[in-house]
Amino acid sequence: MATMQGKFYEKLLQDIEELKGLTYLVIDPPNQTPEIAGKEAKIAEEVGVNAVAVGGSLGAQGKLLDETIIQIKENTSLPVVLFPGNIATLSDKADAIYFMSLLNSLDPYYISGAQIASAAPIKRMDLEVIPTSYVIVEPGRAVGWVGRAQPIPRNLPYLAGITALAGQYMGSKLAILESGGGAPSPAPPEVVAYTKKMIDIPLIVAGGVRTPEYAYETIKAGADVIHVGTAVENANGDLSKTKDTLSKICEAVKRASKEKK
Repeated sequence: MATMQGKFYEKLLQDIEELKGLTYLVIDPPNQTPEIAGKEAKIAEEVGVNAVAVGGSLGAQGKLLDETIIQIKENTSLPVVLFPGNIATLSDKADAIYFMSLLNSLDPYYISGAQIASAAPIKRMDLEVIPTSYVIVEPGRAVGWVGRAQPIPRNLPYLAGITALAGQYMGSKLAILESGGGAPSPAPPEVVAYTKKMIDIPLIVAGGVRTPEYAYETIKAGADVIHVGTAVENANGDLSKTKDTLSKICEAVKRASKEKK
């Protein structure tokens, strides 16, 4: 029997066991050239980022997606996971894919329809599949709007926890609490902590982790991984600023991780 647990997921589990808290750089192909993406990824590896998640928007597809991943691979040894914004965010250049179900969407397409539509192409590409519960937390921003989500209120940790737990019971190997790209702040520590207590699978917090302070409190609250995207995009290709930003965030994650032990 084939197993759905591959090298990327095994490394994720090993890194969590060893390091307690991880930083993933999110690179959305439409937001910079492939060449800049490669340079950003190289800097990310140098300062301690653990992996690169590529995607996030509706424009992450085709030649641009492939060329972005190629540049990342040529400049680093970091694993690359696809973070799909649509069913076209597929590339055989990547190592794995978050096979996401947007659990609190009001549209069945984002719960199971997109997954059915993309299943055969993913199999042909022989991508490692990581079944992932995708849970939108207020404000949700563009992803909440596109995915027709009913966002989890920021003051109701219980709802986030039981939603992620339901996803685990349905077979997810990973849960993502997503506040939306460009959110002013990530899911609150209380939401992160409650969700982590409810589940037995790795927890990623995405959206709004734009400062070292947010990175620290998110990992300290219980997140296993943070996604960092907008904070780097705001550097507008300034590689010196990118390095400074990522260095400080990685240091904050390491500090919080030590305090979790």
